[in-house]
Amino acid sequence: MTGFTVVIPARYASTRLPGKPLLPLGGRPVIEHVWRRAIESGAERVIVATDHEAIADRVSAFGAECCITAPHHASGTERIAEVVGLHGFATDAVVVNLQGDEPLMPPALLAQVAETLASTPVASMATLATPIADGDELHDPHAVKLVTDHNGRALYFSRAAIPRDREGTSEMVHAIARRHLGIYAYRAGFLLDYPALPPSPLERIEQLEQLRALQAGIHIQVADAGERPGPGIDTAADLAMAEAAIGPESHQESR
Repeated sequence: MTGFTVVIPARYASTRLPGKPLLPLGGRPVIEHVWRRAIESGAERVIVATDHEAIADRVSAFGAECCITAPHHASGTERIAEVVGLHGFATDAVVVNLQGDEPLMPPALLAQVAETLASTPVASMATLATPIADGDELHDPHAVKLVTDHNGRALYFSRAAIPRDREGTSEMVHAIARRHLGIYAYRAGFLLDYPALPPSPLERIEQLEQLRALQAGIHIQVADAGERPGPGIDTAADLAMAEAAIGPESHQESR
């Protein structure tokens, strides 16, 4: 099994759900559930990276390693790059990005994305995808789509429906289209170089951080996820759905 470190970027400010990492879910804060998923993945080390003292205090209280980072980062990747620099990771170390609002991420997917990167020496990044479920998901701007070449190298990510169904052959599109999961593995050496990559117009237009790397010519390897994760938490409605998905067992464990 590939050795890897999970870094969980967790910022306090959120337009739709401020203080999201600290909100209660199944008797624990959201960030603790995310940390537990990372621990269950078999990672050698798990670090929560945050810009807020309240999150750092709560993370330390449940026994997790925490790193205070600068408040100005525009993306989770930038925040993780700071952690890598502060901790002096070896350049060939595999670092997995598990976003701080993904309490329903299956732990096996963290190991899978790390192994995908480790088994693709030419890649600097790796990520996962799942088949598009239906037409609503294909056209949902909150569901990021991607296309790859025949060897699994990412060609493009978009909030738009790609590929476009010009001929109306929806069955073919659904067979090809894939939804991107916001989980990444990086080589630490790439993360040290990431902040110096040129600004990407595509990143700004689509509001997708991975397009900075893609437009710079970075090889991003994509694999089909071994299972489909539960939804991340962006809104109060998402939090309620996660509460239902976690169920009473979590409440019992937290007593």
